[in-house]
Amino acid sequence: MADERLDVVILGGGTAGWMAAAALSKYYGNLARIRLVESDRIGTVGVGEATIPQIKILNEALGIDENEFLAETGGSFKLGIEFINWRKRGEAYLHSFGQLGYPLAQVPFQHHWFRHIANGGTSTLWDHCLNAVVAKQNRFGQMQRVGSSPLPGIVYAYHFDASRYALFLRRYAEARGVERIEGEVTGFEKDGESGDVTALTLEGGQSVAGDLFIDCSGFRALLIGDAVGTDYQDWTHWLPCDRAMPVPSSNAGAPLRPYTQSIAHDAGWQWRIPLQHRTGNGHVYSSAFIDDQAAMDTLLANIEGEALAEPRMLKFTTGRREVFWNRNVVAIGLSSGFLEPLESTSIHLIQSAVSRLVDIFPRKRIHDADRDEYNRQMTLEFERVRDFIILHYHANEREDSEFWRACRAMDVPDTLKAKMEFFKASGRLYTREEDLFDDVNWLQVLVGQGVLPEGYHPLADTLQPAQLEEFLANVRSIIGQAAATLPSHEDYIRRHCAARATFQASALQKRSI
Repeated sequence: MADERLDVVILGGGTAGWMAAAALSKYYGNLARIRLVESDRIGTVGVGEATIPQIKILNEALGIDENEFLAETGGSFKLGIEFINWRKRGEAYLHSFGQLGYPLAQVPFQHHWFRHIANGGTSTLWDHCLNAVVAKQNRFGQMQRVGSSPLPGIVYAYHFDASRYALFLRRYAEARGVERIEGEVTGFEKDGESGDVTALTLEGGQSVAGDLFIDCSGFRALLIGDAVGTDYQDWTHWLPCDRAMPVPSSNAGAPLRPYTQSIAHDAGWQWRIPLQHRTGNGHVYSSAFIDDQAAMDTLLANIEGEALAEPRMLKFTTGRREVFWNRNVVAIGLSSGFLEPLESTSIHLIQSAVSRLVDIFPRKRIHDADRDEYNRQMTLEFERVRDFIILHYHANEREDSEFWRACRAMDVPDTLKAKMEFFKASGRLYTREEDLFDDVNWLQVLVGQGVLPEGYHPLADTLQPAQLEEFLANVRSIIGQAAATLPSHEDYIRRHCAARATFQASALQKRSI
């Protein structure tokens, strides 16, 4: 006899709540009753305007048309992140999404480039990356492969208005049967024996019962924290920034960049995210090294265009819940933990949590083994992303501020230390289980931050010097020719996914990060 339908209650809307609702309605609409409780009186952080390429997987799985989605959200394309002032003041590099060159003679590409540099070569690592070359020319286009060469084409993600994306997903989910309940939660009911949450109590006395509760209540963590008492791991000793100050600005007339910018300041960093209708800006900083007024002054002095609102301040503690699924409560989004948006992972970690829940979706009875596996996977992914973000701070050569000197001197997790030492020895990299970022991602940040190996793979010496230089020049030539065929980023958007004029006018007043 089949089980009854599972009663799923999602607490909180925003990107996390409506992404969970959209995915669950797509895959379990006939097997579960899905309701989402939110209050119009409670604002959302609007986490994330910049994404990584995995967002395309979710959108495609949901059957979302790319051009329609970008037009609805004022979106643009993203080929990577430019890091300015991170290694030293005045220096910059691009962490691009695309592949760097291609393997030759059974050797990963970077070893040929390391040999080239050791021999006095002057080309940069990014001269051999299609995404990087295209990004710096402010171009964009759909390209699956580079002609008949072994080089893959453009790899991209998006910038978009997060509040508009949540509305887009809400329409999607409601069209597939998700019921939205307007109301503010005042309490919860629990089973006295199991400790499971049995219902939410809303203002006015309404009760919303369920079997599985998804906590998307943001930093408040009403269910995963208050209801089932899940502890929080504080990672501030590794990631000392504890405040963010976002502000939108008008587009300043510069070319619409197909990449995010991350600009390091004296006690943190600033994001700059170009949308069709405005630019998203924000200053992430450590209150131990700079006061709020100075942080605001730094932010406003470094935006392009005119500020469209007053900056607002968000306080946070980097870290994660001890477990992400406790009893019958699954935490998704800010309730589960927070890693600053340096590598645009906020929306991805929501997507990842939702995808894992789709894979490990319970019946009426929730098994410990399912919970344990979900928690194991999420814990590893959070820790892998944590290490990658710490790398940016720790591997710096800045001597101009106390903050950067402290970051360089701090002790880092053993997992990061081992990865850095392995790379320093011979330029080798390895991908661990649940690593979100692969070898090419780590390579770009390591080299960009000035971490270079003592040597390279022995097999790289099998090429004659002239063959090596011909190989690298060939890669650069193929990439240069391919890039020249693409339209400007603005032209591509204008032709395919321009935001409507009514959206442009109304969205200028929206604020989100």
